[in-house]
Amino acid sequence: MEGTRLKNNEYIETDNMKRSFAYPLLVLLAASCVEGNKAYDASGVFESTEVTVSAEGNGKILSLDIQEGDRLEAGQIVGCIDTVQLHLSEVQLEASRRAVGSGWLDISRQIAALESQIGKQRQELDRFTKLEKAGASNRKQVEDIQAQIETLERQLAAQEESLNSSNGNHIVPGKADALEAQIEQIRDRIRKCVITSPVAGTVLAKYSEAGEFAALGRALFKVADIDNIRLRAYITADQLTTLKLGQQVRVFADQGSSGRKEYAGTLIWISDKAEFTPKTIQTRDERANLVYAVKIAVENDGLIKLGMYGDIKF
Repeated sequence: MEGTRLKNNEYIETDNMKRSFAYPLLVLLAASCVEGNKAYDASGVFESTEVTVSAEGNGKILSLDIQEGDRLEAGQIVGCIDTVQLHLSEVQLEASRRAVGSGWLDISRQIAALESQIGKQRQELDRFTKLEKAGASNRKQVEDIQAQIETLERQLAAQEESLNSSNGNHIVPGKADALEAQIEQIRDRIRKCVITSPVAGTVLAKYSEAGEFAALGRALFKVADIDNIRLRAYITADQLTTLKLGQQVRVFADQGSSGRKEYAGTLIWISDKAEFTPKTIQTRDERANLVYAVKIAVENDGLIKLGMYGDIKF
C-alpha cells in the first residue's frame, strides 16, 4: 500500500501520508474561520459611561456605606465627611454679623425731637396765616413763625449730617452683606461634605474607606450605568454610506460555552472623523486602514459585562 510500510504484519502510516491528510484539514479550518468572521459586519467592546465621584471637601470620612456591586440611585446619600470645623466657622460668622447689626445707630430716634418741633411750628404757621386773613393777627407774627421753622430745619439738616458722618451706618450694610456671603460659602461647603451619587448605576470600584482622610478632589468611588450600555465598534467607509442614526441592528455577545446571545441594538452615534483601525478590533475587511467609530445602544440583561467583545450584524 502506497504511503505505508509493513511492520509485524501491520500497515504503518508514513509521514507523507500524515501530511496528505493534515493539509486539507487545515485548509478547511481556515476557510471556516474566514467564513465565521464574515458572518458579522463589525466587532467592538461593550462600554458604559463611568463617573468617578471625588471628595468636595477636606476632612475625615465619617462614613462611606457602599460596596462594589451596590446599585445606587441618582442623588442617593452614601456617606459624609467631618464638618465640625466648618460648623464652628459658621457660628463665628453669625456672631460677627449680629455684632455689625448692633452697631447700627438709629438716626431717626436722634432727630425725632427736632422733627416734632418743626411739625408744631408748621401747625402754628397755618393757624396764624388764617388769623391774618381774618384780620385777627398781624403779618409779623406769621413771619416770625416762618423764620423759626427755617432755623429748626437747618438744625435738623446739620444734625443728620453730623450723625451720618460720626458713625459707621454708611458701611454697615456692606459689612453685613459680606458676612452673609461668607456664611453662605461655609454652608455650601458643609452641604458638599455629604457624599452622594451623581447618577444612577452600579458601584464599580471603591477607593476610600471610613476613617481615612479625604482631600479635595480625591477619588472616593466609581459608578456606572450597566443596565444601558453601548458597544463601540468600527466600520469601513463602504459600510458608513449604508447606515443612519436610529437604525436597528443585531448585536451578538459571547456567552462562553453557551455560544453567542443576540440582542437588539440601536445605532446612536457615528464618528465624523476617520481613524486607523485599533489593533484589538477587527473589521469585515481587515485590509481597511481607516475606519469610523460607531456606538450601539444595548439594553443589558445582566449577562453582558463591561469590556466584553461583541459583534454586529447590520
